[in-house]
Amino acid sequence: MPLSERPGLLLRYTIHCFCLLALLSVLPPAAGAEGFGPFPVRNFQALDQLVLAMPGERATVLRKGDFDVRLEAANTASIARDSEAQAEVAMKFETIRAGLFLRYGLTDRLELGAEIPGYHRYRGFMEGAIIGVERGTTGVAPPRKALQEAGYAFNITNGARTLFQGSEGATGLGDISFYGKYQILKETSSLPALSVRVGVKAPTGDTGEVFGSGHPDAGIGLALDKKFADNWILYANLNGVFPTGRIAGLGLQPVVSGLVAVEYLWTENFSITVQFDYYSPPFHGTGTRVLDKGVTESVLGVSYRILPGLLWQLYGVENLDFITGSAADFTLSTVLTYRFRS
Repeated sequence: MPLSERPGLLLRYTIHCFCLLALLSVLPPAAGAEGFGPFPVRNFQALDQLVLAMPGERATVLRKGDFDVRLEAANTASIARDSEAQAEVAMKFETIRAGLFLRYGLTDRLELGAEIPGYHRYRGFMEGAIIGVERGTTGVAPPRKALQEAGYAFNITNGARTLFQGSEGATGLGDISFYGKYQILKETSSLPALSVRVGVKAPTGDTGEVFGSGHPDAGIGLALDKKFADNWILYANLNGVFPTGRIAGLGLQPVVSGLVAVEYLWTENFSITVQFDYYSPPFHGTGTRVLDKGVTESVLGVSYRILPGLLWQLYGVENLDFITGSAADFTLSTVLTYRFRS
């Protein structure tokens, strides 16, 4: 969406967020309740997510012997149209990303985890709703207008060479990732909880259908939590990812990502979270802003503890990127986490 069309949307979204936070601030606090952490958002852009992701995480680790099983299903709408001297981009599709994430508390300060993702790419169902919102706010986005006659498109070329091309209806395994988190500081009245995170990605995904990079990656990051007042929690993450090899012949560079989130604990079992994420691009010098520019996104969602060991989360991710086409358009995700206590 052009820069000239973005300020109104950003202003409206910001006002809605502040109104929501103002309303929540007058509700009765959930004294002593524990937060659920930031949402496990990653860069859902179809090509950027080929490198290792360091999804949103809280600093607090699992207790020794506790075991988490997390199931996530995220549906992402991708729309991009760019025609430059070096590259031609046409992307119009939706992707379901289903992830199984396992975590285990090895000690009271160390937890280990692994994620197995799967993908399905198709025409999707969200376009009608997205067009309705765009018509009522900033107008239909130029890439959507340019591709209005196309039911499905996924083709990126550089001159006569095809860089990326994914078929409609493709389903496949993604790259499996392994994580570790060590808690350096426990939260006190004056100090936040602080952890260091590491991650490694194994090249298990289908490269032919653009579900994997074909190379391992590694990453490191910090996670911070701090409760303030009785019912507000601040979260922050900062990560660096180091891809290896090349993707479709394109060189890669280190990726910096981070988030800031504020969670309001309405009750001990229910919370609302506002979150902002940033990702620098893994690609550079490709000649198209779809690959060369970073991604800025906002997240809004809820967390609800259905049972003592069962947590349900629902969140939406909206592109706030002022550079046309570098981010996924919109993502809707639902997450179920069950914790086995030691």
